[in-house]
Amino acid sequence: MSVAAIEAQPRRRRSLRVLIVGAGFGGIAAAVELRSHGIEDVTILERAPDLGGTWFYNSYPGAACDVPSHLYSFSFAQRRDWSRLCSPQQEIFEYLHEVARDQGVEQLVRTGRTVTACSWDEDAAVWSVETSEGERYEAEALVLATGQLHQPHVPLIQGAGQFAGHTFHSASWDHEYDLSGKRVGVIGSGASAVQFVPEIAPRVAQMTVFQRTGNWFLPRKNRPYPALVRRAFERVPRLQEFRRRFVFEYGESLTLLIRHPGSIGRIGAARSAAFMRSQLKDPVLREKVWPDYTFGCKRILFSSQFLPALERANVELETERVQEIVAEGLRTADGRLHELDCLIWATGFRTNDFMFPMAITGRGGRSLEAAWQGGAHAHLGICVPSFPNMFVMYGPNTNTSGGSIIFYLETQAAYLRQAIQQLAARGAGAIEVRADVEAASDHAVQHRFAGTAWTACDSWYRDAQGRIVANWPGYMREYAEQAARLDASQFDFEPLPRQAAVA
Repeated sequence: MSVAAIEAQPRRRRSLRVLIVGAGFGGIAAAVELRSHGIEDVTILERAPDLGGTWFYNSYPGAACDVPSHLYSFSFAQRRDWSRLCSPQQEIFEYLHEVARDQGVEQLVRTGRTVTACSWDEDAAVWSVETSEGERYEAEALVLATGQLHQPHVPLIQGAGQFAGHTFHSASWDHEYDLSGKRVGVIGSGASAVQFVPEIAPRVAQMTVFQRTGNWFLPRKNRPYPALVRRAFERVPRLQEFRRRFVFEYGESLTLLIRHPGSIGRIGAARSAAFMRSQLKDPVLREKVWPDYTFGCKRILFSSQFLPALERANVELETERVQEIVAEGLRTADGRLHELDCLIWATGFRTNDFMFPMAITGRGGRSLEAAWQGGAHAHLGICVPSFPNMFVMYGPNTNTSGGSIIFYLETQAAYLRQAIQQLAARGAGAIEVRADVEAASDHAVQHRFAGTAWTACDSWYRDAQGRIVANWPGYMREYAEQAARLDASQFDFEPLPRQAAVA
């Protein structure tokens, strides 16, 4: 029904139930935003035994954010006592708990609930949500806040089940296993490995890092702040505000480099190359580490410890392809057997699966998996046609290569809150983004990738068909401007079904 038609109907402000799947930064942001605007009936379902999302699961040695904490935090819950530039996992985990408690949303979280299916009931205008524990929930609005980095990825390698030693993924770190004196293999050299390899290298007898592709690095010496600096952050007026703005603009400058690889992007590449040369004295190792793709095409890594760790006498970097896993360890394509006691998967996440394998069924029995068969897409990464009253946080094309995802999540929380307010104020049964609006939005997003570094190689930003489904192609401020106000004319509103109205 058109906006004009629904507005002509008698209005009955509705009291709406909202169900949020996921209690990480996205789920907490949505709950705080909704509750602060009078939307009280909110439930958060979380599969883990505690809230925290990625910061609950990723507790490997050295785990920390690679975005400075003054920006990797909520605008409404600023801290002046961060221990260092980029806070470690435990500090971020505790911060999220503090926010949830202080904002009164901690009690909304139902832990140990693994959502398996969400179905839109057109007759009742509600979402029906099922969990693997046998529970069933209903809500007028559904928020999927599972994010892009919650399903560990383990590549299919011949003989994976044959290894006789100990093995685990970095996102499920086995803290009970003592690595001291062990021969350790690390498959992967991305963001997680860059943090934990320098931490565990001094303890192990021998470490082999199996690298598929090299990375571009920029420096990060993440030492604890001196007492004088911490006091300055706490006491000097507006210093916190200045620091947050500075980090924001630095993030935007990284996006500028990525968007213009042939011009200003060369400055970033030159700076990274100079830093990497200064870190690596061994020319043979330097050649093995060196990336063979455009600066910014893949995630730029910040570390001043990883490259020197590779020069340790007990660390070897292996660039031959892993051919098979055997009982004794790994065999590479050159036929060499690498004998290991422990194998650690640092192979990241199934970033393009989003909320799957959760089954999402919208209007007319259409599955979200089918709707996204040609690649995930959503208006502003939030709204999908044929899926009324459903909102995705950290959805398609809302990842950032240079900024803070927390900034995006706050913007998305405010946007979906406006949609739910519209639903309540109109007494409508459903709000659904128009298909033509979403198609035009998606086309504009994909068109903006042309000529950028993101298109210059394969990366986890892209799906199997080569479509970039993870990243936003512009700047943080551009996203905030586009998602600042919900335009009701871009949506269809449906009246409350008679059955639901009577009930």
